[in-house]
Amino acid sequence: MALLSSIRGSEDIKKLGVDALPGLAAETRRLIIDGVSKTGGHLASSLGATDLILSLHYVFDTPRDRIVFDTGHQTYAHKILTGRADKFHTIRTKGGLSGFLKRYESEYDAFGAGHASTALSAAAGLAAARDQAGSPHRVVAVVADGAMTGGMVWEAMQNVGQLNTDLLVILNDNQMFISQRVGRLGRILTKLLTLGTVQSAERKAELFLNRFQFWGKKILRVAKRARVLFFPGMIFEEMGFTYFGPVDGHNIPELVEVLGYVKNLKGPVLLHVVTKKGRGYEPAEDAPTDFHGAPKFNVETGEVVRKAAPAGASAPTFTSVFGKTLMKLAARDPRICAITAAMPEGTGLDLFRDAYPKRYYDVGIAEEHAVTFAAGLAADGAKPVVAIYSSFMQRSFDQVQHDISLQKLPVVIAMDRAGLVGEDGPTHHGVFDISLFRMLPDVVLMAPADENELQHMLATAFACGRTTLLRYPRGKGFGVPMDPEPLPLPLGKGRVLSEGRDVNFLAAGNRVHPALKAAELLRGMGIDAGVSDIRFIKPLDGELVSRLAGLGPLITVEDNALAGGFGSAVLEHLNAAGLQARVLRLGIGDEYVEQGKPEELFADLGLDPEGLARSAAAWLGKKDLVKSRN
Repeated sequence: MALLSSIRGSEDIKKLGVDALPGLAAETRRLIIDGVSKTGGHLASSLGATDLILSLHYVFDTPRDRIVFDTGHQTYAHKILTGRADKFHTIRTKGGLSGFLKRYESEYDAFGAGHASTALSAAAGLAAARDQAGSPHRVVAVVADGAMTGGMVWEAMQNVGQLNTDLLVILNDNQMFISQRVGRLGRILTKLLTLGTVQSAERKAELFLNRFQFWGKKILRVAKRARVLFFPGMIFEEMGFTYFGPVDGHNIPELVEVLGYVKNLKGPVLLHVVTKKGRGYEPAEDAPTDFHGAPKFNVETGEVVRKAAPAGASAPTFTSVFGKTLMKLAARDPRICAITAAMPEGTGLDLFRDAYPKRYYDVGIAEEHAVTFAAGLAADGAKPVVAIYSSFMQRSFDQVQHDISLQKLPVVIAMDRAGLVGEDGPTHHGVFDISLFRMLPDVVLMAPADENELQHMLATAFACGRTTLLRYPRGKGFGVPMDPEPLPLPLGKGRVLSEGRDVNFLAAGNRVHPALKAAELLRGMGIDAGVSDIRFIKPLDGELVSRLAGLGPLITVEDNALAGGFGSAVLEHLNAAGLQARVLRLGIGDEYVEQGKPEELFADLGLDPEGLARSAAAWLGKKDLVKSRN
């Protein structure tokens, strides 16, 4: 790492000659591969963007010039080259570097990003603020091709074209996104890169560049010398952008030369750069989807490093149970169809996609459209399920409310990654969905205690004929026995697992099993604690809550924000019923939870069995028992 050891920011990069930059890129890639192999993380996309990021920092005056990255999972090289190389081994670990961008982590992180399609809107705002202040600095937005399927990008583009502000947009076309490129834009980008289109565009490109007199002719000479192709890009031109590309995103000298010219152009400019996911690491190049969010792996072989299996490790993941259960239900009912927003593998819909391609829809990174599209399907008799991560569903609240719930349409919304998701941190924790969606009238909101209950809840969702939201966590289940067939549950009914004379836990979702262990710990302290699996956040089992409130104190447990969460629903019920009861609510407080292993985060929040037991004993006035256990 001879070159990298001297790099603390863009000023250090600029001290190097252009011929040294490929060597620096190679060292940066080696550090990314080595670091991610030990911590896990977004490998393929970051490797693919390394040459582009290095070229940007070489050409632009960062951090004074602002570079905004879409999503953030392509930015590991950016972190390394901006003074964080010595901390890169901590990426995505508790207290370490974030896997995404954070404004409070570095002055080079101009805008934080964890969700896709935001970069252009943020960059437009930064450019407008610059214009108001009369500052001469530049603003660049780096947008991956997958993000271009999101409607927010196009809303921003029409606004930028109207503003006519100086802004460079780089379309990082890695020829696929998390899964495979979908939609009309994907076909357009593919067509641009075919030989026939290249040949037919040469004359149009020359005519296009000649319109810009001196600099246009100069750019054309650079294009011919560097073998970079320039296309009119009529779609982008019509929106007010000057379009150049496609450019080889791995030829650093050519990138530096092209960026050096386009950075001084006035008005909105779009530069189309073609990169390859996983560049520089053969296993990631061959299987970029596997190395999108990579677990720990052996650098030499690319194989996943597997630790000795703990108890319950043979349990299936909630995602796989969802996917397999959906397959069973779809085999019985041809009206069932599935929708994803560019995440078939992540949501477990890849099985459905392969088995029922005519009933499967990948709409790209367009969550709002996915939900209203599902509403349209349901309005004409289909039975759609929309599978989207919980934190991504936040984007679609209006569509759920206005287009589905208000119209009483029987759409099933499967929210994977509900609760704490671990190393991806606050941009991906799904800890607000209960608070968001339980306020909607006439919806069903369920949270399974384990993988077996998940399969029955999915059957319930299709059987109940109502707008239904099903939230379930990331990762493996609890190793419980699986019933042979998924069957509907009684709507709005929880189940009492045990009754306690001193206190009763009302637990939601994946906090049921920890509550059971906490009850065992409490009984060891002489406190008789019971546990109920609430199952339905809405409609709440008011009869069960009222009866248990008559027995004594209640403790609600959830992996959601306490504000407006499940515990709030219990308090609202008791208030409406005119019942007096002592209630302790345990969940996520008024804070954003940072990254870390889920078990670390649950322990910090007091939502693991030991934490639940400590909180219960202290609340019940048994602090002496807590001390004696420590």
